Amino acid sequence: MTKLSVIFSTLGLCFGLFLSSCSQPQMQSASKAVVEGTPPKRILFQEAARGDDPIHLLITAIHVDTAIEPVGVLSTGNLDTPQNHPWEDAGWYKDGPRPGEQGSAVLDGHLNRPGGAPAVFWSLSNLKTGDEVIVTTSEFKTLRYRVTGTARYAPKQAPLQEIFGNTQGSHLNLITCAGYWLPSEQQTSLRMVVYTSLE
Repeated sequence: MTKLSVIFSTLGLCFGLFLSSCSQPQMQSASKAVVEGTPPKRILFQEAARGDDPIHLLITAIHVDTAIEPVGVLSTGNLDTPQNHPWEDAGWYKDGPRPGEQGSAVLDGHLNRPGGAPAVFWSLSNLKTGDEVIVTTSEFKTLRYRVTGTARYAPKQAPLQEIFGNTQGSHLNLITCAGYWLPSEQQTSLRMVVYTSLE
């Protein structure tokens, strides 16, 4: 298997992990995805020295002002969730690019809490083209992104290349649940992605 095919195989699994985080009933205290097969191994998107980690997210247009926690994949194949403040913090997929690096960094966050109260990305759907998204890094660098578009996808119809694999520039893509609850599938009908590019 070529390195490129390994990357996209991993991206496919990771996208399922991220977006299946909407697959637990709202009354449960945590939402973690179960994916068959072995968890993906770390893929280094850049062989050069990597940047510093993202630690804070500010989106004034929707009143998001929160910490960023690195998240990975558990040995069970589940995507881990932020541990310090699961409903308030955003999770950065630490096995992909860091914000500021070439490629597509990804942040995910809960739409709502158990019982339906708003969580960190409750208002993500209100973002529009041109809105500013600011990430602060552990070395206190400020990275300013602009929203370039939004999209909603059925879980199995998402364009992995566009979300995870766009290396033409530096991007930050935000993911959360959307649509309506499907009792027969135990997940929401859609996933929302907000695309941004570094200024």
